[in-house]
Amino acid sequence: MALIKKSVTGMKDILPEEMFIRDYLINIIKKTYGSFGFTSIETPAMEHIENLLSKQGGDNEKLIFKILKRGEKLKLENIKDENDLVDAGLRYDLTLPLARYYSNNQANLPNPFKALQIGNVYRADRPQKGRFRQFTQCDIDILGEASNLAEIELILATTKALSEIAKGKHFSVRINDRRILMAMALYAGYDEDNIGNVFIILDKMDKIGMEGVKKELTELDGEEKCSKYLSLFEGLKDNTEAVLSLKDKLKGFIEDGVLEGLCEIMDTVLEVNTNDFSLVFDPTLVRGMGYYTGTIFEVSMEGFSGSVAGGGRYDKMIGRFTGNDTPACGFSIGFERIITILLDAGFKIPDESRKIAFLYEKNIDGNVLKNILKEASSLRNEGNIVLVSKMNKNKKFQKEGLEKQGYAEFKEFYREALK
Repeated sequence: MALIKKSVTGMKDILPEEMFIRDYLINIIKKTYGSFGFTSIETPAMEHIENLLSKQGGDNEKLIFKILKRGEKLKLENIKDENDLVDAGLRYDLTLPLARYYSNNQANLPNPFKALQIGNVYRADRPQKGRFRQFTQCDIDILGEASNLAEIELILATTKALSEIAKGKHFSVRINDRRILMAMALYAGYDEDNIGNVFIILDKMDKIGMEGVKKELTELDGEEKCSKYLSLFEGLKDNTEAVLSLKDKLKGFIEDGVLEGLCEIMDTVLEVNTNDFSLVFDPTLVRGMGYYTGTIFEVSMEGFSGSVAGGGRYDKMIGRFTGNDTPACGFSIGFERIITILLDAGFKIPDESRKIAFLYEKNIDGNVLKNILKEASSLRNEGNIVLVSKMNKNKKFQKEGLEKQGYAEFKEFYREALK
């Protein structure tokens, strides 16, 4: 069987030039989130298949990479369906593993717990630009905080991180609440069993527009409910005034304080924020995950058609493990999408350190090499980055490659000149 040197479809090899940028951005993210008191954790890439198929991950549960049972556990004569073959899978996001992690380690964690998790996740998705089957997510979550402070801090921390890693790029945070979505659907007369389908159609607003949504909702459950539902969106602005304007119509369909709570989040973020971004109320924002229970948010950025970050409150997930509901809210940066935007824009790391390459001719004297290494060490102690490497035959090509890595200074050492 011939070996294949190309990477598996939907996964990619990362060359040094991109890896430098990835490491640089991750360091900024960690430093920024650390300044808000988030602490790093790590969870395994593999999860129990029961957890992954718990109907909390929405459409992502259809994209799980499943792992075969091994050894004696894999008894083919007892197989009735696909799930009898597997006992684990690769995680499709970092949220569900975090819920299991917290449930298992809660006694040894502070309350509330502010978690930072950066790692690869896996989805058997159709690859396209900015979308891979293995990709990095950067998550922050606050567990055990029931108040709006969780949402406020998550938005402030994430927007600060985005401002740092994508300087000069304008972005907008859209915010909504799943309870508002539910109340609007109930007001229009939709049965609870059918509301999930209403959300699926509403979530297509960006792609098919209001007319497309109207057509599909009419086909779903008639024109009368559709008209009443869409009337709630007519003339609705994107600020806190719009949120409160829904209060009278949704009375009896939504619990007290939800609309005011969303306004508090928006008002506080806008007043405290020191970064340049827009924060808008978007009543069409749905987010596909089935585990969201309250506030939801997404970030869109100029130069990219999809969202680059998203999250929300998921107060019921941990209770599925422990039997006791625990307040939980998180925000995830789509790291690969940010990388795509920056690479397309020709992003360069603003490094204040000098990057110097020492290139020496082969077969130079050993004592001379020691002196070269001593000189390199001295420059490194001054805060510079110094590469010591043997000179290639094609020196011009070698230098071009190093220049792509940010090396701007070169010092060459030859046998003849050093005698």
